[in-house]
Amino acid sequence: MNEYETVIGLEVHVELATKTKIFCGCPTAFGARPNVHTCPVCTGMPGALPVLNKKAVEYAAAVGIAAGCEITEYSKFDRKNYFYPDNPQNYQISQLYMPLCRNGSIKIETEEGEKTVGIHEIHMEEDAGKLIHDLYDDVSLVDYNRSGVPLIEIVSEPDMRSAKEVTAYLDKLRTIIQYLGASDCKLQEGSMRADVNLSVRRKGTAQLGTRTEMKNLNSFKAITRAIENEAKRQIGLLESGGTVVQETRRWDDAKGCSYVMRSKEDAQDYRYFPEPDLVPVVMSREWLEQIRERQPELRDEKRKRYKEQYGLPDYDADIITGSKKLADLFEAAADLCKKPKKVSNWLMGETMRLLKESGKEPEEIIFTPENLAKIVDLADSGEVTNTVAKEVFAEVFDHNADPVRYVQDKGLKSVNDEDRLRSVIAQVIAGHPKSVEDFHNGRHKAVGFLVGQTMKAMEGKANPVMVNQILKEMLSYSCSAHK
Repeated sequence: MNEYETVIGLEVHVELATKTKIFCGCPTAFGARPNVHTCPVCTGMPGALPVLNKKAVEYAAAVGIAAGCEITEYSKFDRKNYFYPDNPQNYQISQLYMPLCRNGSIKIETEEGEKTVGIHEIHMEEDAGKLIHDLYDDVSLVDYNRSGVPLIEIVSEPDMRSAKEVTAYLDKLRTIIQYLGASDCKLQEGSMRADVNLSVRRKGTAQLGTRTEMKNLNSFKAITRAIENEAKRQIGLLESGGTVVQETRRWDDAKGCSYVMRSKEDAQDYRYFPEPDLVPVVMSREWLEQIRERQPELRDEKRKRYKEQYGLPDYDADIITGSKKLADLFEAAADLCKKPKKVSNWLMGETMRLLKESGKEPEEIIFTPENLAKIVDLADSGEVTNTVAKEVFAEVFDHNADPVRYVQDKGLKSVNDEDRLRSVIAQVIAGHPKSVEDFHNGRHKAVGFLVGQTMKAMEGKANPVMVNQILKEMLSYSCSAHK
């Protein structure tokens, strides 16, 4: 195994976040009943003519600009002919000869340091429908809601050498596209999926081996397992004297293996020819300049600025900028309450914990920056204890509750009445003579136990700073009296 290296290139399909499809006015919303977002154009009816969605072109160009690509000012669409039940026209409108974007690259972090992965091209095309296989009735059903949803296909150079590099590349790509607002890149919903082209060769060899393609992988875990399995399979074939056949394979993540779908097609197998129903796409320099001016601050720049402007440590900046939703929440809340590190702590602590427990992604967060800033202020001022603050934040997380109003309605404000606290602490001291004796004998950990008992007696509402101060004072007094 160590004598070989793996060579990997990716074809990443990304559904663009337009409200309507690429060549018709049907909605692109995910999750509708089957076959309700359809019309004669996206179901391939005879005589129906496509009309290009301008917003899809702008999104595609924005991704190309962010990936350092040359934007083709004059590009065309082509017909890619193939027959499959989820392809209603029996061809796909795509770009082969004159794609919109060429010759880009993005930088990724690897174990060996920074690495550049080349992007051969980014072209536009339409998505196919979706087949639903009913094994019980032994039938396959077709949902054409997805047919005609605008796609970009990002074709990398074969520059990656491991599953870790692949996932780093995909993560960087996903973050860039999410920051642009060009797609939500939800792998679980199919709005981002990858085809993996993989070959192996002996280390030090310049010539590429025979590649196979694994189609439509839609999770980082599945991609990692598929790459490791396919590399092992190909090396095993070569070591046993066999040959690798160029083919398309399907990865079965449940079984942990792949199987042959068909022999790998080349461009001529699809009988490409220019799309006769669409005029060329001409991007003026003025139009391109407008798109460039709208480009947002991307993750790398934002991470650097958060460390400089807000004084965040590297770890905080890395985690928060990993999601545009988290970054937007952080920035807005920090500007409201002027406590950036404490906002960061709430996002990285309670927010991440609740996201994990609920099985949600950061993009599904519903609470506002205003309510996040309020919870930071409440906890920082001592108006509520940390325990109560976490209880209140759970309501903020689930329902975007106003934390100030919630604290008032539930009577959760911290008790700062010194006379009342002294009365309760006196009872706690009287009720736990062993802990008091431990304190007298120099075991100062006993204070922690007594603080806990006081907080319990006060139902978690006592001001913990005042409790500590009064408790130590009363214990010290009793200690002097004891002597």
